[in-house]
Amino acid sequence: MTAMSRAKLIAVSARLFAKGGFEATSMRDIAGRSGMLAGSMYYHFPSKNDLIAAVYEAGVAEIGAAVDEALDKVRGPWPRLEAGCVAHLEALLADSAHAAVMTADLSRLEKRLKRRLVTLRDGYEKRFVELVAALPLPAATDRSLWRLQLFGALNWTPTWYRPGGKKPADIARAMVAALR
Repeated sequence: MTAMSRAKLIAVSARLFAKGGFEATSMRDIAGRSGMLAGSMYYHFPSKNDLIAAVYEAGVAEIGAAVDEALDKVRGPWPRLEAGCVAHLEALLADSAHAAVMTADLSRLEKRLKRRLVTLRDGYEKRFVELVAALPLPAATDRSLWRLQLFGALNWTPTWYRPGGKKPADIARAMVAALR
């Protein structure tokens, strides 16, 4: 199996996981959409959990790269936070199943897999921990809760967003402004 086949499996899996969830998507579903036999998938992914982790890792890498690129162009704590939020939301709302998988509910996954995905997510979110730490917020502000409130609002947007409405960048800026 080539690297192209592995990439295709990850891409197809991401779309199916984003649409139907991890539990509702079977290895047979993925194999069928990929145009291969289910047994062939096990060459690269010994289990469905390994495939889920690979898809999630691809999502973290994709959205992380977008945020890092945005942050490299901006200086100052508030402009940097805003740029990071804009990049985060644009990635979530783009037609990218990899990024969409990052906001999936992990609570029903096997504990070991959940820990693995939470570790990946925490590595990504470390950027925002640092961005919020740099903000000139009132001393009594619980920065962790402040960040989680912002992230919750951003990550919920795909549930109500409709293309053709407000631009993702405008939504992200408004969310940051509301908390500022």
